[in-house]
Amino acid sequence: MAVSYKDYYKLLGVDRGATVEDISKAYKKLARKYHPDLNPGNKEAEEKFKEINEAHEVLKDPEKRKLYDQLGPDWQNGQQFQNGQGFENMHFNFNGQDVNGSDFSDFFESIFGGGGRSARGAQFGPDPFGGFSSRPRRGRDVEAELPLTLEEVMRGGKRNVTLQMPHGPKTLEVNVPAGIRDGAKLRLSGQGDPAPGGGTPGDLFLRIRYQPHARFRVDGENIHCDVALAPWEAVLGAKVPVPTLEGEVELTIPAGSSSGRKFRLRGKGLGTAAKRGDLLVKVMIRVPAELTSDERELWERLAATSTFKARA
Repeated sequence: MAVSYKDYYKLLGVDRGATVEDISKAYKKLARKYHPDLNPGNKEAEEKFKEINEAHEVLKDPEKRKLYDQLGPDWQNGQQFQNGQGFENMHFNFNGQDVNGSDFSDFFESIFGGGGRSARGAQFGPDPFGGFSSRPRRGRDVEAELPLTLEEVMRGGKRNVTLQMPHGPKTLEVNVPAGIRDGAKLRLSGQGDPAPGGGTPGDLFLRIRYQPHARFRVDGENIHCDVALAPWEAVLGAKVPVPTLEGEVELTIPAGSSSGRKFRLRGKGLGTAAKRGDLLVKVMIRVPAELTSDERELWERLAATSTFKARA
């Protein structure tokens, strides 16, 4: 089988005369950068992490490095080549265990015949501070959205959530903190993807998404709503019902309130019990679209006798 040459020195950013200490330093620096725990869900970082571990596993070992270097001076051309002569039956072990499998590249296997899984099925996980560790890998984290109404956000409490996971639907009981912010994440430990080889499952992250509301608009922890007034309520003043997330309350409208005036109801917004936002109510004056003859006569008398100048 023809496979492409992999330049292990280039992968680690060292020259071919680098010492074992230089190789180890370069490896640790790159391993920290590309470690899967620091790059969740990043396939490119995961592949890079595998490559630098493969390169380090060869170059840190004098015997493996010697065999690798015997590929010859044409390594610079990245040429295609057949399985190396004399390397077909080479095997090795990590931490005293024979290994085989698919964690390493075809190039690696063509030279050493090895891989990254133990005979017991445990998958070897790269250790950013040196070599490989025999602990099973952790499963992938999963992220999903959790839509909530504003009333559910205000109340908080337990909710049953059904999610479509890679291995089928999963129903979970989730405890939603009262007043949780839009875009915040809830972490459910161990509810992500299962791990290969029996390792620890990943975590599930639920991102909170506020659903649009028919009456309220959200502005951080404050919410806004509009309340309609009849012209005479705005002029004479009135007590009108106003919606809140916890039910209606009565709001006193002072006489002479123009359309667009805002009233603040403190502690009627979103947030925790210790620090809730406010409800901002904007009054909007509505006029009748149709008038009876008596109503028209009254409006005409008002227009004729009033001294109010709307555009003064």
